[in-house]
This record gives sequence, C-alpha cells and structure tokens, in this order.
Amino acid sequence: MIGSTTYQDTVVVRTRGDGDMHDITQHVAGVVTAAGVTAGLAHVFNIGSTGAIGTIEFEPGLQRDLPALLKRLIPPSREYGHEQTWHDGNGHSHLQATWLGPDLTVPIRDGKLALGTWQQIFHLDCDNKPHDREILVTVMGSHG
Repeated sequence: MIGSTTYQDTVVVRTRGDGDMHDITQHVAGVVTAAGVTAGLAHVFNIGSTGAIGTIEFEPGLQRDLPALLKRLIPPSREYGHEQTWHDGNGHSHLQATWLGPDLTVPIRDGKLALGTWQQIFHLDCDNKPHDREILVTVMGSHG
C-alpha cells in the first residue's frame, strides 16, 4: 500500500555574508532520505529576507560569477529607499535576494532528488554580514 508523508527538517548554514555561496544538495538529499519518500517534492526555503536558494553548477567559476553579476546589476548604494530608511547598508542585499528568490522545489523520483549531473542546490547569502542561515526543507510525497 502506498502512503503519504509530509516531513520537515532544518538545515543551518554558517555564512560569511557578501555573496558567500554554499552547496546544500547533500543536506537536502539527507532530509529526503530521512523522510522515506520515493516520489514527491522537496521544497527548500531560506528563512530571512537577504538569502537566496537556487540551482547552479556549483564550481569555483560560477561561485565567483553569480555574486559578481548580482553586484553589477544591483550594487551597494545609499540611494535605495531601504538604505534611506534603515541606514544599515544592505538595501542591495534585499533586492538581490528578492530577485533570485528564497525558495526552490525539486521533484523526488525513486527516493532521490531529480537533479541533473551538473545541477546542485545552492544557498547564497546576499547580506553584508555573516549569518547562521536557517533553511527549512519540507518533503511531501508517497512511500511504500
């Protein structure tokens, strides 16, 4: 008989801030394994407004390129409304994270994340200071 499961766990990533990227694929895969789901979805969500989640080929060149691209497109500036209100130097951080998005949903097939060979799940810290980032992973699907 096939059953349905919803399972949640948290992954914590310590970052240096300022474009620090982490490959969290194996952490998410561990949550999927713990859930025991053979088919379904894994939803990965950064809790906080200055971190982003996505997929990329997690290699050194792209680890430099993505943060550099974001800095060119949405550079630090005192002109942002957020900066004029809060004076905390991270208006660009909020905009970069919003542009990339705080979450990702990955299909689960045969008990594993359905990712391509060169596709890893990353967390990017867009803020201007270090954080202990809390990433909530919710697994929904069937087993049995």
